[in-house]
Amino acid sequence: MRLGVMFDRDLPPESLIPFCRHLDAAEVEDVWVVEDLGWTGSISSAATALAVTERLRVGIGITPAPLRNPALLAMELGNLARMHPGRLAAGIGHGVQDWMRQVGALAPSPLALLEETIVAVRTLLRGETLTLQGRAVRIDGVSLVHPPATAPPVLAGVVRPRSLELSGRAAQGTILPEGVGPAQIAAARELTGGDGHELVVFTHLYVGDDASVGARLAAGSAEFLHVDPDEVVMAVGSPAAAADQVRSLWEAGADTVVLRPFGPDPLPQVDLVLAELR
Repeated sequence: MRLGVMFDRDLPPESLIPFCRHLDAAEVEDVWVVEDLGWTGSISSAATALAVTERLRVGIGITPAPLRNPALLAMELGNLARMHPGRLAAGIGHGVQDWMRQVGALAPSPLALLEETIVAVRTLLRGETLTLQGRAVRIDGVSLVHPPATAPPVLAGVVRPRSLELSGRAAQGTILPEGVGPAQIAAARELTGGDGHELVVFTHLYVGDDASVGARLAAGSAEFLHVDPDEVVMAVGSPAAAADQVRSLWEAGADTVVLRPFGPDPLPQVDLVLAELR
């Protein structure tokens, strides 16, 4: 069982360096960076996080397939994997469709694009020469000059059943978004093929007694997941209650739980939960 912490998109980018250094000295295994339209780029964030830490795995959660040519993405990931072997996990997803529309990158078939992108990136990272004439991805005789000795795992950031099945076929792991609980984890495990496929679960973290914060976080996740706010699972309340929620996600089948702490001063909340978990 792994524990990670997300560097929230609302935090100032320059705070990523002290954030990662703090976690590198703490009892967590991962730090995760994000790529959302208008916030920050995940590749530059991942490169920075890897450069200023010594042991943490750095996860990309997630880069949208419509914004990334798979050959270029494989070049970037391969570069990071060579410089920091064994410390990268690369998440790729459909992208938020409204955001993709805003930048003229809406895919006619998001499922085909994601699966072909994952297949292409994994093939290139293995050092193979790729020719692919797919529905969405077309690559003719491309290979990496400097492939990594060991390819980093590629995970799919997805939530719907058909996308989960796609992840089980094409990816080495699946990233589930904030708000999912034990029932959804069990269903995802079945759809993605069971053991040997890493299941990463993001979860909101708020240590405090302001009920309005939990309500706002639940409302946002509920809208994204198309569920009632009462069904949203989060690590909120006291440090002990938050730690218990993390344990419940592990017990339900999550291999890695990634905390997304709320607010401008996230690390004290993380430290309180770590004290309960370790």
